[in-house]
Amino acid sequence: MDQEDFVETYGFSTDDLNQLLERKQYRQLREKVNDLNEADTAEYLEELPDEKRLLVFRMLQKDKASDVFAFLPPDIQKIIIDSFTDTELRNIVEDLYVDDAVDMLEELPASVVRRVLKNAKPETRNLINQFLRYPDNSAGSIMTAEYLSLKKEMEVHDAFDYIRANGQDSETIYVLFVTDEKRHLEGVVTVKDLLMHPYEAKIGSIMEDNVIKCVTTDDQEDVADLFNRYDLLSMPVVDQENRLVGLISVDDVVDVMEDEATEDMEKMAAIIPTERPYFKTSVFETWKSRIPWLTVLMVSATFTAIILTAFENQLAACAALTGFIPMLMGIGGNSGSQASVTVIRATSLGDVEFKDFFRVIWKEIRVGALCGVSLAAVNFIKIWLVDKLLLGHDITLMVDLVVCATSAAVVVFAKTVGAMLPLLMEKLGFDPAVMASPFISTVMDAMSLLIYFLFAHLLLGI
Repeated sequence: MDQEDFVETYGFSTDDLNQLLERKQYRQLREKVNDLNEADTAEYLEELPDEKRLLVFRMLQKDKASDVFAFLPPDIQKIIIDSFTDTELRNIVEDLYVDDAVDMLEELPASVVRRVLKNAKPETRNLINQFLRYPDNSAGSIMTAEYLSLKKEMEVHDAFDYIRANGQDSETIYVLFVTDEKRHLEGVVTVKDLLMHPYEAKIGSIMEDNVIKCVTTDDQEDVADLFNRYDLLSMPVVDQENRLVGLISVDDVVDVMEDEATEDMEKMAAIIPTERPYFKTSVFETWKSRIPWLTVLMVSATFTAIILTAFENQLAACAALTGFIPMLMGIGGNSGSQASVTVIRATSLGDVEFKDFFRVIWKEIRVGALCGVSLAAVNFIKIWLVDKLLLGHDITLMVDLVVCATSAAVVVFAKTVGAMLPLLMEKLGFDPAVMASPFISTVMDAMSLLIYFLFAHLLLGI
């Protein structure tokens, strides 16, 4: 949040907080800091030096400190933990939601993790260890165990009494799940449902028994798709025997969506995905994430050089053809990337599946034909007016036709291939994102040259 938004929201700026800190006006600072939203408090703490950060953190109210702690990045969490007494650490761990505690422990060094678990209550420690055993990127790894469950035999007024007594420790109270004595999931009811029915109504009579749920081993990306499809606020997580073990809230899913989007962007840019922020990633780690694909793409570009070498006699026979090679290669790469990114996006949203393969190809062929003809027409006029008349290059009408015909054919071919490869890769079980921009561009560079020299042979006889 920038300073203007900060002042508009709270009536004071972070500079005002810093002035209170410098003047040691701790009472006023404590009041203002505790008035901030947890996320804004964490952002403010990140900007402070270590010693001042610890001072301000200790000013936070006990119930707020754990929420702010969950928003802090792992490196700052480690610094705070190292400064804590065992009692302070125990209070933070016990006040954290289990999923937040697990997220924290996954990022901390082993020595720090051991100290955190040592100071947790046995039941908390067992619960955290259980969560840590779930596969990475699974529903079990992002769920929380702090939820409220009701019984079908309960009446509405009993449900409200139960919420008042136990809701403080639950991550959400807006959606409640109905289970039997063995924790088997039977239905779901919302607080709105409770408010709209008489106090004497049975939970079993108002609950929805067609529950959208997931299993602990389901992929987190599939869970996010369900949230998006059904506009959910939370989702129950069950084990293989349909026993309720936790819930996933919408804030957890937002984090998943952000992580998946970042990962896809990195893959589409030919970078091995990393989980650390840009400035927290070392130069060496950044090098490791980028060099493998750069090496692959460089080696694959050898095919382009082989093609150029094979047709060097044709280029020598008509030197005018050489100047248009970069443009045609660019057209092919850009056209293919457009189609591949569009299809990858559609598949990730569930709009396109492999069964739509021929529909997608037919559409891209038609789109490619329209784009190709349009580019060919513009290219014909540009070459004749600019390259020949204005710049005085030795270009014949047939050379112009070769370039234009190639540009049209390349666009159609590139869009078809760009749409085809992601669908095929997904069908084979690979991430279609790896088929995006750099890879498609490299493939189309070679194919554009082959098409170019084919038209040159047919129309110019070389």
